[in-house]
Amino acid sequence: MKWQQLISNKRLGQEHRHTERHDDRSEFKRDYDRLIFSAPFRRLQNKTQVFPLPGSIFVHNRLTHSLEVASVGMSLGNDVARIITEKRPELAHTQFEQIGTIVATACLAHDMGNPPFGHSGEKAIQTFFSEGPGRVLKTAVSSGFWSDITHFEGNAYAFRLLTHSFNGRRKGGFVMTYSTLASIVKYPFSSEKPSKKGKFGFFCSEEDTYKKIASEMGITCKSAPGEPLQYARHPLVYLVEAADDICYEIMDIEDAHKLKILSYEETKDLLLGFFDETDQKRIMQRIEDEELTDENERVVYLRACVIGKLENECVNVFVKHEEDILNGTFEGSLIKSTPEHIRKAYERCSQLSVERIYNSKPVLDVELSGYKIIETLLSTFTEAAMHPDRFHSRQLLNLVSSQYDIQSTELETRIMAVIDYLCGMTDIFALDIYQKINGISLPII
Repeated sequence: MKWQQLISNKRLGQEHRHTERHDDRSEFKRDYDRLIFSAPFRRLQNKTQVFPLPGSIFVHNRLTHSLEVASVGMSLGNDVARIITEKRPELAHTQFEQIGTIVATACLAHDMGNPPFGHSGEKAIQTFFSEGPGRVLKTAVSSGFWSDITHFEGNAYAFRLLTHSFNGRRKGGFVMTYSTLASIVKYPFSSEKPSKKGKFGFFCSEEDTYKKIASEMGITCKSAPGEPLQYARHPLVYLVEAADDICYEIMDIEDAHKLKILSYEETKDLLLGFFDETDQKRIMQRIEDEELTDENERVVYLRACVIGKLENECVNVFVKHEEDILNGTFEGSLIKSTPEHIRKAYERCSQLSVERIYNSKPVLDVELSGYKIIETLLSTFTEAAMHPDRFHSRQLLNLVSSQYDIQSTELETRIMAVIDYLCGMTDIFALDIYQKINGISLPII
């Protein structure tokens, strides 16, 4: 793969259209602004990151998480661009220098496809079809569609959200640049050949769109003719992934301290573990010099030091393995290729997060509730989509936004419209609809 081809400002849906511009923003900055002001991005403020929403102590939701990931992504992209252009002068003063903006924009979008209640909602969709009442659909839909819904992936849904022409929306969805769209596809595989983690990057309905983008930019195709699609990653995906890895792991540790799940000493030891003894002493001395006596402020300072350290190390890994990344042969994530002491410190945080945070009672409570809410909504609306002529089905389907093709004559299209409707919900809205259709609450007139 070649950088000159990989960085493309061609827009999906406007490939042959010239649009007059009235300001000096780059096409990639227009992508960034378009997402920031979009309704799906705004709705992330009411989607759970890890801890229940709302709470008396401020912790991260999907919106604040995405903004922080975008900030780190901008730094990663800018640093990589600076170092590589020093090595490759022919890339100077080209669109390559804007990869910081591309990565930041992809970071804003990386969680936009998540259903309510995060991974619990994602799992509820998968298992409804693979283990629950949705199994009756297996013989009524195509094998590709069945694979899509039984492996349902928030990452793949983000690509659909940005590219699909829903009712009333212009051709090309958000009409984003090719490079931005390719940079969000973390698992560039068909659902019929998912990654080792069971993840994939695009639904059948958007497969041709990804093929078109990948072909334009020269992204390496790894599958033989007739096999399920499998591509190499666009190189900037590694930077988007690194920004997400850095933020969710380290910020979850900070949130756990705020919620008193972790003590100050535990948190301090975890965060200092990313540094050697000399740097640890220097950091603690600086905390003393700054007279930071509040434990929360000390944790904030330590967290900032760790994020800076990880950002720098991931840049080093990317630059070192640039050739492998462009060849599509680099394996794993940037974090996993950092020096051993960095990697082990990160793994300690990950292990503790599983043991003490993700399995804590507040988190398990919201996961269990979220799973039941999504399962119930999916069951109710799928039944209505399968039998649209019934009286109660018509009542339910009238609730679905007109942008989703719920009135289609095609069963697969109606089922996907139900999933579209659910994925567009916030946690609070999903709870509200759940209560209303179950007669638990009534609207106040």
